[in-house]
Amino acid sequence: MTIEKKLTLPTEEETNASVQIFKAFGNETRYKILSLLFGQKLTVNEIAQTIAMTQSAVSHQLKILRQTGLVSSKRDGQHVYYALADQHIIMIFKQVKEHISED
Repeated sequence: MTIEKKLTLPTEEETNASVQIFKAFGNETRYKILSLLFGQKLTVNEIAQTIAMTQSAVSHQLKILRQTGLVSSKRDGQHVYYALADQHIIMIFKQVKEHISED
């Protein structure tokens, strides 16, 4: 007697959205930016100085991160502060750090 397993795949929309998120994490510069935003809000200038990149290059990467829903922005006067979008992103970072620290 054979028991058949029902195999299912995510929808095309779910697959595309997931791939975009993994692509964002898969870029070294974007990963550095996400790491900096772990637990704090920063401006483009603060991020650019820390990772030694131009403000323009950082802004471009932040645009991609905002489009994938990983980063949010909030204006405070003349400054725009960037942060991780929500608790899900924070949990992903915590799990990745735990995973790479396992022996």
